[in-house]
Amino acid sequence: MRPLTFLTLAALASTAQADGREIDYRVDDEPFTGYFAPAADDARGTVLIIHDWDGLTDYERRRAEMLAEQGYDAFALDLYGQGNRPVETAAKKAETAKLYQDRERMRALTLAGLAEARAQGAAAATVVMGYCFGGAVVLELARSGAAEDVHGYATFHGGLATPEGQGYGPDTPPILVAHGGADEAIPLEDVVALSRRLEDAGVDYEIDIYSGAPHAFTVLDGDRYQQRADERSWSAFLTMLDEVLPKQ
Repeated sequence: MRPLTFLTLAALASTAQADGREIDYRVDDEPFTGYFAPAADDARGTVLIIHDWDGLTDYERRRAEMLAEQGYDAFALDLYGQGNRPVETAAKKAETAKLYQDRERMRALTLAGLAEARAQGAAAATVVMGYCFGGAVVLELARSGAAEDVHGYATFHGGLATPEGQGYGPDTPPILVAHGGADEAIPLEDVVALSRRLEDAGVDYEIDIYSGAPHAFTVLDGDRYQQRADERSWSAFLTMLDEVLPKQ
């Protein structure tokens, strides 16, 4: 495992070996394209990556490669469908709205991505993580309790609101929330509300708030990227993986 003290996280991302491959798969006869980056040696577990509202792009691929170098199988799933990678903001909002309005499909596509990861040979023990829109999907899956052999969930600057009629069960695996203190898209009121829900449900959780960090603070090369918050949240995530995944 490369220590962050020697290289910035952005530098690690740029030097990560691109040993992954695109994976075409189908869900109810619909085509999707994911990305699988296997660990070089025996995997310490699997990380399922859920993309932001851009769809699966080079950003998620780079994160998958970084995780593979840390010794984890990493699979970035596709929630939009093969070739559907919106560019305009209106198109991105439209794609996320489709899934927010059909949460059964959201969950089904997420579970299908997890199944495909395991079909590709990824280790069974899994942590599910996501960015922005993907973070909201992570919590949707956590509330459903439908995923087997998932040992934890992590959301980075993700949507935190809980839909009416939903909630977290006491057996929900640990949840890590990485949130920017200067996030104008996801208000701190949502952070507080989530904390209260998780407390009431007896869920093991950690919420880290990074001062001055805006929404999308982990997006490498993005105009809102904040190195300090990205590195600290990534370190917290690696600690979580080490704690919740079974020891070899």
